[in-house]
Amino acid sequence: MAIANVTIVGLGLIGSSIARAVGERLPLVTVTGHDASADVREQARALGLCDRIADDAADAVAAADLVILAVPVGRMADAARVMAPGLKADAIISDVGSSKAGVADALAKALPDHIVIPAHPVAGTENSGPAAGFATLFEGRWCIVTPGADASADAVATLGGFWEALGAKVETMDPVHHDMVLAVTSHLPHLIAYTIVGTASELEEVTESEVIKYSAGGFRDFTRIAASDPVMWRDVFLANKDAVLATLQRFNEDLTVLQQAIRRGDADKLEDWFTRTRAIRRSIIAEGQDDAAPDFGRKH
Repeated sequence: MAIANVTIVGLGLIGSSIARAVGERLPLVTVTGHDASADVREQARALGLCDRIADDAADAVAAADLVILAVPVGRMADAARVMAPGLKADAIISDVGSSKAGVADALAKALPDHIVIPAHPVAGTENSGPAAGFATLFEGRWCIVTPGADASADAVATLGGFWEALGAKVETMDPVHHDMVLAVTSHLPHLIAYTIVGTASELEEVTESEVIKYSAGGFRDFTRIAASDPVMWRDVFLANKDAVLATLQRFNEDLTVLQQAIRRGDADKLEDWFTRTRAIRRSIIAEGQDDAAPDFGRKH
């Protein structure tokens, strides 16, 4: 299957980055954009983000060979229903949501007669909005494709080829397994970050503003994660509730182990734990998923 026309519904960080990446890497592909917000559509027009910005969702997808829904996971079904009247019969509908099982079910119900292949590019920043996107966001990052059992092999290959053309590495995964993996690697870290920053905020009065004033690198990096889009993450936690709660339970058990080690003065336990976790950090760098430069490569 060939993709000549792509429509992106939702022009925030991920949607705008897809538009920019297609413009640079697939110059022969026509990009149409749509966002439910008139203000966002105007920003996208001012940025020259797409070949065309459509005010109507059904009109936006009329010529699309591939439609990518880049909206919060809680809005996927509504976005799909609004655009459904304009879809071609052979169009591939995909998404970029951070949870997959619930999205797959919602899109299948909203678009029962269409080709639906959910996906998740594991990439992003704490920033949001059409101006936050950049063409290199997906370079060297994973895009996890989670097709249903009855998905067309040609359509799956077409979608995978699209993401590879944008610089991503593509992996196929069962949606339920994806949700458990991402609960560990993404959702739980965000939940911890939101909690720590919230706790620090409550302690501000106790410490007379010293928490913020003397923020060390660890707290500073938690605040970066906690600056992520609140609507998107609200929907992610609700959509992936079971996997997040299971992972959170295991985290609480491990945290209790460390709490006991500190209370008992068990130096060997602490050193062993920290040694193992440092090895994990080094393996992430070895996989090319982060920068080995000091202070995460920040420029000061």
